Amino acid sequence: MTSTTGRSDIVVGIDPVKNWHLALAWAADEAHLRGAGLRLVVAVPPQHDTQHVDDTPRHLAQQQAGTEALRTALAWAHARHPGLKSTSALLDGFPAGVLAGLSHEADMIVLGSRHLSRTEEFLSAGSLVVPVTAKAHCPVAVVGDAEHVTQETPYLVVGVDGSESSRAALAWAFEEADLRRCALRAVAVWQPPVFSLHGADTLFHAERRLLSEATAGWAEKYPDVRLTHEVPIGSPVETLADAAEHALAVVVGRRGRGGYTGMRVGSVVHGLLHRAHCPVITVPAR
Repeated sequence: MTSTTGRSDIVVGIDPVKNWHLALAWAADEAHLRGAGLRLVVAVPPQHDTQHVDDTPRHLAQQQAGTEALRTALAWAHARHPGLKSTSALLDGFPAGVLAGLSHEADMIVLGSRHLSRTEEFLSAGSLVVPVTAKAHCPVAVVGDAEHVTQETPYLVVGVDGSESSRAALAWAFEEADLRRCALRAVAVWQPPVFSLHGADTLFHAERRLLSEATAGWAEKYPDVRLTHEVPIGSPVETLADAAEHALAVVVGRRGRGGYTGMRVGSVVHGLLHRAHCPVITVPAR
């Protein structure tokens, strides 16, 4: 077994117990679009170290189930994109740690989602979404719902707030929109301050100017991308989720690392992972 992958690979986590088709379809399509390799991964947790119970049968059953799931999923991916360079790996270790480790060399990590509540996410032993998103060194796509490909004008949404991670998300979103030949909606959600020495109109126009300045260079680099600027007023999570209701995906930045628990991803990212009904792509600060 090996735990390294090429820089151009898109890695997708396969769960032998749950339905992996939606996440794998998205990952295979993305790899095909980018001309990248696709790597399917199943991680098998280590045996329990106990003097009273022999955990070997359970561990062997998990390995067998993982091997079977990888064989079936790999054949399914090849049928979807026959020319796609796809590989698979059964790796030892806890799934969240294994996938976060692979993010050092991967181009992207793709995960499925069960839309757990925050409490369920925290308490679920098999949860991957939050810890992998928090610790990954590459973009992470969480595919809980299908892309809205039936829209007459396909589009992506990118959240912009002026931070370093937001700039990384913006760069990624422009590249993705160019590859997909779709429109891009750059959204900077504005929350009026309770107290301010400046008028609300002045602050609002300043926000619009900052959004235009943030996208200017990328718009010149990708002139074929149809770009719109939006500065809605409201809660960032609800507003971005509403803007992305019919989007191919919503792209946001992630600040810092996940802390010792691996659960800190920020309120906006965490909220979108549970609220958005399209793939959520989180891009770490460079």
